[in-house]
Amino acid sequence: MNLKLRIRDLYEGDGEAAHRFRLGIVLFDFSTIAFIVATSFLPRGPWIEVVDLAIGLLILLEVAARLWISQNRLRDLLHPLGLVDMVVVVSLLAPLAGEGLAFLRIARTLRLFRSYKLIERLRGDFAFVRDNRAALMSGLDLLVFIFLMTAIVYETQHRSNPKIENYADALYFTVTTLTTTGFGDITLEGTGGRLLSVVIMIFGVSLFVRLAQVMFRPNKVDFECPDCGLLQHDIDAVHCKHCGRLLKIPNEGFE
Repeated sequence: MNLKLRIRDLYEGDGEAAHRFRLGIVLFDFSTIAFIVATSFLPRGPWIEVVDLAIGLLILLEVAARLWISQNRLRDLLHPLGLVDMVVVVSLLAPLAGEGLAFLRIARTLRLFRSYKLIERLRGDFAFVRDNRAALMSGLDLLVFIFLMTAIVYETQHRSNPKIENYADALYFTVTTLTTTGFGDITLEGTGGRLLSVVIMIFGVSLFVRLAQVMFRPNKVDFECPDCGLLQHDIDAVHCKHCGRLLKIPNEGFE
């Protein structure tokens, strides 16, 4: 039980050790993503399969530890983000699944950034995260979408479409479609390919516009109004724009 309490404290606690542990998991995941992106352009070899297996075992161990300390294991396992973890583990431990499925590992980053109060902790420790949280989350959403769509495009097209031979081709098509550039040198074949292009354009453009709005709109500060509950206000706000309540937004003493 002492071990279980220690693991729970690492995931949910507010101590310095817990902060370093959660930050370490994020760094591990970003390293995994860098490995996935880099090796996707290389021929599959035994060494890649070995590294995949090692990463998969580490992630499986982390998921098992999280389920062990959970108060409701079935709910957490069947949660959409929990299912993403399962897909990640399967893609790493089953080499026959192919590179396309393995690319779904990047979705795990989304799981970690939305879990265990990590963003709240990073906001308290790093001014950059605190001031740019919305932009970071919107950029992460767009990045995950791009790589997921790249994996789907590659997996559904590379066997039948001579214009998509590798992930570079699939990524190129996804980005040009998402940005509505549409050079036309690569197209998806069949009705399914056209529908997939529509999905990329609709959701991709929406995420891209959302990121642009967050980056170029005036800076806001997170502070809940005690009366109406409005969560964001102008940095120099004195009164709530919604209900007029006098606000006392804490700041760091700078103009």
